[in-house]
Amino acid sequence: MIPFEYRRAEDTDSAVAAVEEAPRAVFLAGGTNLVDHLKLGITAPEELVDVTALPLDTIESTPDGGLRIGATVRNSDLAASPPVRERYRALSLALLSGASAQLRNRATTGGNLLQRTRCPYFQEVTTPCNKRSPGTGCSALHGHNKNHAVLGASDSCVATHPSDMAVAMAALDGTVHVRSSRDERTIPVTELHRLPGEQPHRDTVLERGELITAVDLPPLPEGTYTAYRKVRERASYAFALVSVAAVLRVANGVIDDVRLAFGGLAHKPWRAGTAEERLRGAIPEEATFREAAEAELSVARPLADNAFKIPLARNTLGAVLRDLTTEVLR
Repeated sequence: MIPFEYRRAEDTDSAVAAVEEAPRAVFLAGGTNLVDHLKLGITAPEELVDVTALPLDTIESTPDGGLRIGATVRNSDLAASPPVRERYRALSLALLSGASAQLRNRATTGGNLLQRTRCPYFQEVTTPCNKRSPGTGCSALHGHNKNHAVLGASDSCVATHPSDMAVAMAALDGTVHVRSSRDERTIPVTELHRLPGEQPHRDTVLERGELITAVDLPPLPEGTYTAYRKVRERASYAFALVSVAAVLRVANGVIDDVRLAFGGLAHKPWRAGTAEERLRGAIPEEATFREAAEAELSVARPLADNAFKIPLARNTLGAVLRDLTTEVLR
């Protein structure tokens, strides 16, 4: 048993100060990821600062017609929220495809964004892992790597980011609000997470003590449709082999706006900018979808066991865009 102190924060300022002042203090929200790491011996903080009592659990419309989601809103509440289901369906679908109902009842918006990889070598403390212990090596490079990255990886780490919610928020152009004792800042969801490079132990661009307080989703123009599809090895409680979040608007017979993000392929939600460029202004048809997917995936670098992810991602993206186009033109 590793002892630690527990503190229930009464306000945002005290929560931030507590983590900034103690080198081995961490924030605690739903605990669905952190508690696992405590049990596995991946982390051993000296203090847990519980932020669940802070007034960060609301879902509110913003003046511009968007949505502000508090950091401690539970995943189940967010998925069931009428504004999310009606205006941001991809987000609701992504949340409902993640974990189990019991975990969704505990997991929070901020915690979901910050969950760490489920790479088995990261979770097994007896194996080398640069993410867990920098400089020890990456066991997955030449080990069992069926579920690992084909985009944006490095020789230091080939792990994938596990969040479904983050993929949807990346496609929806979400913005994260962050608070520290120094200031407040906003970070696009697409820039919150890092690719591994030579520092895979740094999952995000957050500095020590920074607390996520909310996520903003911008309004979607009239006629915009969204979707999320997750391909996995079993129907529930499994992480994505490949997932796709899509935002699509068709006007005058051509694609007026499209935003795409992949999950299961990289160390972060992968915004498919190359595919988006190929699709904007194009006629929404099968050949166009395939060409855009192939252009995006041309930089993919598969490992020994996961080359199947490339055609799987191409076909999943095509299927999502085909179904969305049918819905748009109905």
